[in-house]
Amino acid sequence: MILLAAVFVFPLLLMVIAPLRQPGLPPPRGLGEVFPLSPSLQSFRDAFSLVPLGRSILNSIFVTGIAVPITILTASWAGLALTLMRGRLRVVIIAALVLLATVPLTAVWIPRFVLFDKLGLIGTYVPLIAPALMGGSPLFVLFYAVAFHRIPREVFEAAIMEGCGALRLWWRVTLPLVKPTTAAIVLLSAVAFWSSFIDPLLYLKAEKDLTAPLMIHSLDLLGPTNWPVFLGASLVITLPIVVAFFAAQRLFQGKERGGSWLGR
Repeated sequence: MILLAAVFVFPLLLMVIAPLRQPGLPPPRGLGEVFPLSPSLQSFRDAFSLVPLGRSILNSIFVTGIAVPITILTASWAGLALTLMRGRLRVVIIAALVLLATVPLTAVWIPRFVLFDKLGLIGTYVPLIAPALMGGSPLFVLFYAVAFHRIPREVFEAAIMEGCGALRLWWRVTLPLVKPTTAAIVLLSAVAFWSSFIDPLLYLKAEKDLTAPLMIHSLDLLGPTNWPVFLGASLVITLPIVVAFFAAQRLFQGKERGGSWLGR
């Protein structure tokens, strides 16, 4: 497992080391030239001076900060509703969610663009946040449905007998019991909205509105001698997700109560 992890760690290590090279130098011709003899932070300074990278990072924070809470809200509501359902309707909805999860994003680019264009929302952040209104992804709804199904049925029955309505049942009873699932979905949805490239490319027009991944594309056009600048900017926008991953470790290691999904 350590050897397998090393395969994925090596590109990340290069992303950390390469920005320390002086911008403007010829591209390295081997691993020996990747490690700079005289490390410099000039690449990071150039990344923020050549393009408005700082503003684009704030735009990404704005989009992600709104989209992730909405995703948790809608996905957990849908997952709880799916848990409380009985009969064939639940089977049909689960099958529909699995089917929707297999639909490639490229298949909905044109219909979504036409829809938002007719609504006059092109050039705004609404199309970027809109997927959160539907749970972010069908898989997130299924994750919550599985997590809620693992809660003993007696917990639901006792809460309902105590007079819990749907909202109180969701907020006070079920959601606190599935914290690892919530942490995982928070991280997965944050990665999806934070790193989204195609949606900003399709829907945003003004440079001041661009998000960080799209702004980095501008640095990619500077040429191979400025790859340290490009990788420096990439490192800057990667660090928040890495920090969030390690910060969520304690939540990932929590235990969810309940039995088997199949046994229910």
